[in-house]
Amino acid sequence: MGIDLSQFIPTFLEESFEGLEIMESSLLGLEQGDIDSINAIFRAAHSIKGGAGTFGFNRVTDFTHEVETLLDEMRDGRRPVTQADNDLLLKSTDCIRLLINSARDGIDCPDPIIDEVQLALKVALGEEVKQSSPAADEQQSDDGDNSGWLIEFAPHADMLQSGNDPIYIIEALAELGKIEVHCNASKIPSLSDLNPEECHVSWSISLHAACDIDVVSEIFEWVDDACELTISPLGDLLFDEPSEQVSLNNNVDRAAPVNDTAPSTNTTETTSVQNKADDVKTGDKTAPEKNKTAVASSEGGSIRVGIDKVDALINRVGELVITQAMLKQIGSELSDIEHESVEKLQEGLVQLEGNTRDLQEDVMRIRMLPISFVFNRFPRMVYDVSNKLGKKVVLKLTGEQTELDKTVMEKIGDPLVHLVRNSLDHGLEMPEERIAAGKDETGTVTLNAYHQGGYIVIDISDDGRGLNTQRIRDKALEKGMINSDNTLSDQEINELIFAPGFSTADEVSDLSGRGVGMDVVRRNIESLGGHVTLSSTPGKGSLFSVMLPLTLAILDGQLINVAGETYIVPLVAIVESAVIEKTALKAIAGQQSLYLFREEYIPLYSVRELFSVPGERGEADEKMVIIAESSGNKYALVVDELLDQQQVVLKSLEANYKAVEGISGATILGNGGVALIVDIKGLISLKKRKSKHGAPPQLIKEKCA
Repeated sequence: MGIDLSQFIPTFLEESFEGLEIMESSLLGLEQGDIDSINAIFRAAHSIKGGAGTFGFNRVTDFTHEVETLLDEMRDGRRPVTQADNDLLLKSTDCIRLLINSARDGIDCPDPIIDEVQLALKVALGEEVKQSSPAADEQQSDDGDNSGWLIEFAPHADMLQSGNDPIYIIEALAELGKIEVHCNASKIPSLSDLNPEECHVSWSISLHAACDIDVVSEIFEWVDDACELTISPLGDLLFDEPSEQVSLNNNVDRAAPVNDTAPSTNTTETTSVQNKADDVKTGDKTAPEKNKTAVASSEGGSIRVGIDKVDALINRVGELVITQAMLKQIGSELSDIEHESVEKLQEGLVQLEGNTRDLQEDVMRIRMLPISFVFNRFPRMVYDVSNKLGKKVVLKLTGEQTELDKTVMEKIGDPLVHLVRNSLDHGLEMPEERIAAGKDETGTVTLNAYHQGGYIVIDISDDGRGLNTQRIRDKALEKGMINSDNTLSDQEINELIFAPGFSTADEVSDLSGRGVGMDVVRRNIESLGGHVTLSSTPGKGSLFSVMLPLTLAILDGQLINVAGETYIVPLVAIVESAVIEKTALKAIAGQQSLYLFREEYIPLYSVRELFSVPGERGEADEKMVIIAESSGNKYALVVDELLDQQQVVLKSLEANYKAVEGISGATILGNGGVALIVDIKGLISLKKRKSKHGAPPQLIKEKCA
């Protein structure tokens, strides 16, 4: 009876992706005579080649064989380490990644870049190239009118609600070359059923431009999870048997390590960790620094466990925590009874609480991974982008072993990529500009991760020119986002870069200029229960700080009482809480009130009124106020009473009931009751729609004299 080799493919894929990371990180710091790094790269390529041959992935095997031959010449000293060969090998890792993904999905990979790189490898090895590849022949036979891409773009119904406009995307495509657009409006409902906030049309777009597929796919970077997208070469339409289409999903970045592209089914994790050197020199061809990669020793032992099993275990422990809280509530009700058995029960409950907390922390730690899994993508990205921009850059990574939940890590990658690209493109100056300003010609981008309470903070900083506050203000005036009568501080003006559609770029490039980015960054971070802040010093640089919860399964919250109901406000959103001072209140036009907080008047809202909770309102100065922060703005929320602070197990309201605006989830309290978790941003959005006043509440601010 034969062995079914397909069961081992997921392991091969994961080990291959890890091998590609080793190759890529070692190549970024490769120097002449660095035999250890060359051997590590060779071993990784050899393992990928051998595994691919075992499973019949012949195209992976053939391509990797050329890479292995080139590395073997370097290893034997028959070939010097040159920048040209290094760049070729880096491109080769991208190609191997694409080929492995195609083999995993069971489709052909018609990307002409792979054939071009393989041809370059043969030329570098001095092999005689007898004939070009089929993909290359197709390119040569196509005239200019037939080169390009056919794009099938079908937005999901709710894409408009995320702030993304399909028209901007089509306009960005038009800047690449001539386009032919065909709109499919067959799914538009009748006028009585039409929701103007939903999209019901799709487009078929023919783009006539000799550009790479990466340039096209990057335009759809921020909507890839909000649409159905297929991109295929226009040249394929000339043949009777069209090649397989290339589907772009999950925003796969070819310049990023492929932890993000590991198989989506039966995904496993391992405790093996790749540690990066603190300093990675990129952009400077004479850099002495090297990026050493060390794989954690296996002496401690590790096992691969399916994520679904870990998730089930975490859910079970969450239920145990709720049960323990219920027993604690019952025990507190029996505290007045003097009996030996009750005393023993109380002691047992205390011990149970401690053991439950320890078990909860241990289980949660299983899903905790070092943020180096996210940071690992940036050395290559900085290398590529800095070369494209003609800038010299040092990337410094610190705190790589800081841990956070795998779910958070998977979702934070794209926002961090955009922030780093923003520093490279807008923050750092060109070498000659830096020299003229008295700086070193090589700029520095730093990523630093550290724990702060129950949260992780990721700082992205650069020593560039800083934000141009006057230019931001001028652009905001030009776009009608503010008017000349607005009195805004420099910080408030700088915060405008997070507004949807805002961009200071004069020209659209493949890195920036479309006005789609920073608003999505903030929205994605806030969807994880975190927030992003910025600070900038002209001529010195900028700092973006991202604060995130360590896990999405457990929340540190402040319990509040509103009309006898218990709600929970995430502690990360709370700046301060206090008894309302009557002298700090100020009424303005209509029913809007302001509250004086640290020499600034901020909007004052009653949570009772926002949720339309029945009952007596009472006087505001007899209640408590919570100063909460969202999207860089502060709000004063009036509540009846502040209760305890505690960790709660999050339950999805949308999965178990339906989405409710102003509420991000629910939890079960110790008394068995359900408490809703307040979403500050959603709560303010709810107020905006209820408000009959023209000016948005968050823009009404008055500085104290």
